Amino acid sequence: MNARSIIGAACAAFAIATAMPAAAHDLGETVTPHFEKAIPNISGKTLSALVVDYEPGGASLPHDHAKSAFIFAYVLSGEIESKVNDGPTQTFRAGESWYEPPGSAHLVSRNASKTKPAKLLAVIVADSNEKELTTPIE
Repeated sequence: MNARSIIGAACAAFAIATAMPAAAHDLGETVTPHFEKAIPNISGKTLSALVVDYEPGGASLPHDHAKSAFIFAYVLSGEIESKVNDGPTQTFRAGESWYEPPGSAHLVSRNASKTKPAKLLAVIVADSNEKELTTPIE
């Protein structure tokens, strides 16, 4: 086996490895960053906003939030089921909201409907140096 074959095989393996997690985690959600800005009068903090679109029956994987991330969630359309930490699973409808304290485990986040889409706005205040705001729970 020559160097070109080894490099080609390594590139193919990398492409497969990076493509598979995306396919394996496609649970009918799309997360779109909408806004991110350092907060000028709170040194070291950044405000971010994300829009989460859920297909009918779509869901997010269970995940932990960054230790510094305070999250405000607002349902833009449809109905979202959510369970944070040891709290109950609750259903929030368009116009309703909840918050998640820093370092929360978001165990359930899904569209409550199997037939209609749903949309959520997540507004996050976190340490500016936080690189990962969510980490999947294995």
